[in-house]
Amino acid sequence: MTKPKSITYKDAGVDVKAGEALVSSIKKMVGETHTKGVINEIGGFGGFFRPDFSSMKDPVLVSSVDGVGTKLIVAFKAGKYDTVGQDLVNHCVNDIAVCGAEPLFFLDYLSTGKLHQEIAYDIIKGFSIACKENGCALIGGETAEMPDIYKEGEFDLAGTIVGVVDKAEILDGSKVSKGDIILGFPSTGLHTNGYSLARKVLFSRYDVTDFPDGLSQSVGDVLLEVHKSYLPVIRALKSKVNAFAHITGGGIEGNTSRVIPEGAKLDINYKSWKRPAIFNVIQMLGNVPEDDMRLTFNLGVGLTAIVDKDEVGYIQDWCKENNETVFEIGKVV
Repeated sequence: MTKPKSITYKDAGVDVKAGEALVSSIKKMVGETHTKGVINEIGGFGGFFRPDFSSMKDPVLVSSVDGVGTKLIVAFKAGKYDTVGQDLVNHCVNDIAVCGAEPLFFLDYLSTGKLHQEIAYDIIKGFSIACKENGCALIGGETAEMPDIYKEGEFDLAGTIVGVVDKAEILDGSKVSKGDIILGFPSTGLHTNGYSLARKVLFSRYDVTDFPDGLSQSVGDVLLEVHKSYLPVIRALKSKVNAFAHITGGGIEGNTSRVIPEGAKLDINYKSWKRPAIFNVIQMLGNVPEDDMRLTFNLGVGLTAIVDKDEVGYIQDWCKENNETVFEIGKVV
């Protein structure tokens, strides 16, 4: 009887040594994100973080988990991988920042069919850039090779952020009242929502390298613009604001309505700001109904702030002094 051929884990599609080499290659880069609360290096079974809550009366941990969605398919097409990691961190940071929280640490999950070390390195480089910009530590993650689940060159990302806020400073919409003004802060494009519709429309006619009429960038570049972090804006203005909303899936009204009292409604003037050109291209090319545009995309507003009428002038002045743009887009009625 012929002895059966020996089959290894690598033959089955999983290269353990490649994973070990990746961890070794990113240690210095990830270490640069570590704040004083981190008490171990990556590579262990868990990430250790010793928080200092001495300045808070009643600290509350705030967490969020999210992914990048089908924006990843644009990255696959463009062969550009150093921005989607930034997208993920900034999206998660925004989700807890609008609650009044400061980010403490971030963990990532990267799953792929076959681990390409140079691609994984670029993704984690994006995590590191955004973690440093947001002042949070990248304290751990998981890279999983799962052959037969993903096609060659494909991967998925997920991330978890943990932050903290003093209980008395939680922003949950409880201070919002009828008559409050709604301010909008610009997005840097689609951020990480609406890509299934955007891809269906744009890639029916264009490639990632094409420059459609009305756009000053290629399709790939405009779709891969990094999701903006609003942490600096929120940190500076939260004492003057009754509520913030991160504008993600569901659009401006769908997300801002999450922080207004029962019985109140939003009166949004969609003509009060200029939409970035990409949204006009998508709408015209796909003949997308206006209702679908409003439900699917942020339309150029990535963050809304609900404020007392008396605070609008202060916020506008702060924005002028700090090179931030803000526009009045509606009110609570």
